Amino acid sequence: MLVVFSLTTGEFLIAGILPDVAADLAVSVSAAGLLTTAYAVGMIVGGPVVTALTARRARKPLIVGLVAVSLVGNLGSALAPNYPVLLVARWVAGLVVATFFAVAIATAVGMAPEGKQASTVAKVTLGMNLGIVLGTPLGTAVGHTLGWRASFAAVAAVSAVALLLVLRFLPAQPAAATGPVRAELRVFTSPALWWAIALTAVGNVGVVMVFTYIAPLLTEVSGFSATAIPVLLLVYGAGAVLGNFLGGWLADRALLPSLVGLLAVLVAVLALFWLVSPYQVGAAVLTFGLGVLAFAIIPGMQTRVLATAGAAPTLAVAVNASGFQLAAAFAGWLGGWVIGDGPGPRAVALVAALLTVVGLGIAGHALRQDRQPVTSA
Repeated sequence: MLVVFSLTTGEFLIAGILPDVAADLAVSVSAAGLLTTAYAVGMIVGGPVVTALTARRARKPLIVGLVAVSLVGNLGSALAPNYPVLLVARWVAGLVVATFFAVAIATAVGMAPEGKQASTVAKVTLGMNLGIVLGTPLGTAVGHTLGWRASFAAVAAVSAVALLLVLRFLPAQPAAATGPVRAELRVFTSPALWWAIALTAVGNVGVVMVFTYIAPLLTEVSGFSATAIPVLLLVYGAGAVLGNFLGGWLADRALLPSLVGLLAVLVAVLALFWLVSPYQVGAAVLTFGLGVLAFAIIPGMQTRVLATAGAAPTLAVAVNASGFQLAAAFAGWLGGWVIGDGPGPRAVALVAALLTVVGLGIAGHALRQDRQPVTSA
């Protein structure tokens, strides 16, 4: 959980210190938003490639290596002398994240009692919630007090502690895969798996875009001070914890119907955020609501991928994580365009709502496919 906490904090931290990074490195906010894109591209590339190359590695040395690379990436971010070097450091930090999550989630689900797979995923992703509830706001506060470089240094320190704990306490385990890579790759001939991956990518792009630019949204549109952002990120994270367990509970009972319902509510909340964002009370309440819904959809989406993955769950989850980060990369670019060259910060939530409608359509399609009767020749 500490590893997941450090990975999540390192990923989402940039949302709270985006204006500080932009000002210090003399780049625009939209350009600083591309740091999210760089991290996402690292995950997109690293997810399938690193997972396939390490599938037959014993899990303990594999996890040690993954955490060590993350540590180096965050330390490099703290020491980066300029914007290009920071971009590269964020890319390096992102390379190993998808593989780590894939190994962790596939292992936990394999140990879960029947009918408890989604809620088990929710327990694993609790580390993500803690990264948002505690890590992101604390890291943002550190950045505002000591400078944004101190934020990344703190993440590197947590990664170092996590690495020591892995070395000390993680038992030796066999590799996650024993068959040939070519056989595992056959799982990607399944249309149902590709629809599940598409659901993750498209269903998350809107809410990720809003979170990436939450600091300029809340300061420039809602009128909050910069010192209020860590508190509002804490509000978002509290919603994320609730949503994580709610989503797991719902997915264990009705996987695709719950995803359809949650995405429909997410569309409505994003549209409402666009309407009320100039008002601080409404913006604060909906920040909590966005946290709930952003993480309520994750356990069901992960479980849907595992259900369609057959004999290659680790590789499928890694590719699914890459799909999520593909959405994050696109969200960073599109949100930056909306703020910099488009209609402005307030419109980010409206664009996000429209994008989430497409994800809702994919979930509805998957539900219709599952409900079609199987016909025999």
